[in-house]
Amino acid sequence: MTHGVSFPVTEGSDDRSTTTTGRAVVADALRDVDPVGALGAEQETAWRGRYLRHFRRLVEAGVATPEAWRAVAAAGLGSVRSRMVVASDDGDVPLASLADAPAGRALDTVEVRGEGDRVDELVLPHRGRRLAGGALHRQLDEWLTNGVLEPSAAEALRAVAAHPEWLRLEGRTIAVLGAGAEMGPLRPLLGWGATVAAVDLPVAAIWERVVRTARDGAGRLVVPTASGEGASLTERAGVDLLAEVPAVADWLAGLEGRLLVGNYLYADGGTHVRVSVAADALGERVCAARPDTALGFLATPTDVFVVPREAVEHSTQAYADRTATAKTLGRPLRWASRGRLLRRAYPATTETGWGIADSLVPQQGPNYALAKRVQRWRATVARHEGRQVSFHVAPSTRTRSVVKNRALAAAFAGAHRFGVEVFEPDTANTLMAALLVHDLSTDPVPHAHPWQDEAHAAVHGGLWRAPYEPRSALGLAAVLGYASARS
Repeated sequence: MTHGVSFPVTEGSDDRSTTTTGRAVVADALRDVDPVGALGAEQETAWRGRYLRHFRRLVEAGVATPEAWRAVAAAGLGSVRSRMVVASDDGDVPLASLADAPAGRALDTVEVRGEGDRVDELVLPHRGRRLAGGALHRQLDEWLTNGVLEPSAAEALRAVAAHPEWLRLEGRTIAVLGAGAEMGPLRPLLGWGATVAAVDLPVAAIWERVVRTARDGAGRLVVPTASGEGASLTERAGVDLLAEVPAVADWLAGLEGRLLVGNYLYADGGTHVRVSVAADALGERVCAARPDTALGFLATPTDVFVVPREAVEHSTQAYADRTATAKTLGRPLRWASRGRLLRRAYPATTETGWGIADSLVPQQGPNYALAKRVQRWRATVARHEGRQVSFHVAPSTRTRSVVKNRALAAAFAGAHRFGVEVFEPDTANTLMAALLVHDLSTDPVPHAHPWQDEAHAAVHGGLWRAPYEPRSALGLAAVLGYASARS
């Protein structure tokens, strides 16, 4: 029996089809701005194989005007709210009921204080070294030269390095949804002495890692626990967000300090959509109770983004500067594949002042794409409503959840041959935590169009500035990386 935030039962069956709902949400998001695109999504008969074109269309439909972009986001969120449900033994109720549903229980709070020395400067773990000061700045310069991150990201990271007093986030409580996730900011935040509210499943193994991280750090960890005595902290800690949004929301709303609710959750398949939607409902409820609450998101680089002219020009130059060997081998490969292999990333010229970086990876599937798109939509809507939002594109990272897919692991191992850097988790989560600190310590940069908010301070690993369209190089990267991935 399915419990908690869930897909609805498909009409005429007992199934809860992820395809039916995902296709309908995309169509609803497009309907007012791009009716033809909406019809195409509705009538798509091979969703799992062809979803990529429809998710790209969501971006193309919105880029014309800021109003169109926000309309797509609002309609997408509205469709999610109207279609997703809360399932229980007594039947399904609308997702919107979570806004004021009573909590099934009150969660207790346990505090864990760090016992380690506080890290009082920005130190970046990178390939076995710990980079700070001049070494950190030189690494940022190298990444800029190689097109691994946007200049605005380097500027923000340099600002944090120049203001180490920001790192403690005094007066803030950072709620980390998915505290045990490899890409989450738990470890660096606690190392800097911040206060973190950790939310994750009630699984003792998760909480053993989280509590150990807290004790090794210098910050303050607050943990939601079940009531009762006798059991250890790791046995009582945690809560299933899918089933207990009201309880988690009430618990967070009662914590001290100005809140940021950060979504770092991940799950396989349709469960990823469910937890993303549950986190969205949680954020809405907490923001209603505490209007000064901020929201935090990490976007995947393997998605479709509008990117600035400078990224297009960097990519175009990289394509022109290919080695003689790359040019010689590229021509027959493109001919033999009918243009599918080693395509240039962008048209030769762009009159718009922007380009579209399409880095969707078919292997990740439509549920992953929808889960991450819900977060992008919420960031757009919340920012327009005046809420403080920290949103950054994070680099492809060798997390356990990614490299267990053999094809992706092999592609990651060969990605460097095509101008893309894949990060280790400790490097990536420190970088993204530092960008979060920057966002909470400075005024937001105003932009004319919401796509610029998404592109600002992106750490895409080179996907936006590489010479080739990512999917056209993915297979070759996998072939070249297969041997090293096995080893």
